[in-house]
Amino acid sequence: MKKITIAIDGHSSCGKSTMAKALARKVGYVYVDTGAMYRSVTLYALRHDLFREDGSIKTEELETALKDMVIEQKLVDGKTTTFLNGENVERDIRTLEVSNHVSPVAALPFVRTALVAQQQRMGENGGIVMDGRDIGTVVFPHAELKIFVTASAEVRAQRRYDELKEKGMPADYEDILKNVQERDYIDSHREVSPLRQADDALLLDNSHMTIPEQDEWLMQRFEEATK
Repeated sequence: MKKITIAIDGHSSCGKSTMAKALARKVGYVYVDTGAMYRSVTLYALRHDLFREDGSIKTEELETALKDMVIEQKLVDGKTTTFLNGENVERDIRTLEVSNHVSPVAALPFVRTALVAQQQRMGENGGIVMDGRDIGTVVFPHAELKIFVTASAEVRAQRRYDELKEKGMPADYEDILKNVQERDYIDSHREVSPLRQADDALLLDNSHMTIPEQDEWLMQRFEEATK
């Protein structure tokens, strides 16, 4: 059976990564978390003081640093784990501070160009599940299966809050809701590769779905796409 490319796009904190990972495990495909790649660049910028006090980014310094930045995703104890220049940063990239800064970094054309090229190399032979904001529209416009995932901002904020509390990390629901709403606006209004549903993408609103229901729905779509 020919291995296909699966593109899963959608809003922040709507469970894209969870469903993409589960599907990849089930069908034996490689999973790539593109959001983690943009978060890694953001973490680097925060650590190296590349944000000015007004929130703007020192773009020349970041563009230079990006040329030598190595972002990798490896399986560690069965989980896709992100490494930045050899360091496991999976926990560090999930903080609210990174969440609050990632959208303006991801909107920079040179950042998107560099990471999209890397993502396209990862998936050129198919057999891949990739999630992000522009996978079905920019990275893999010819993907055989495209899903666009959404849920209400309030539901997504609650999920993010629960996830952070479960990990023992500080969390405030109102702060998270504000972050979700701001990211929605920035992601859908940026000039380069804005978040939008591809014309041939299937819409999944999982506001009121359980994870098993979601996984079953996605598996059915996979089986239809690979017939």
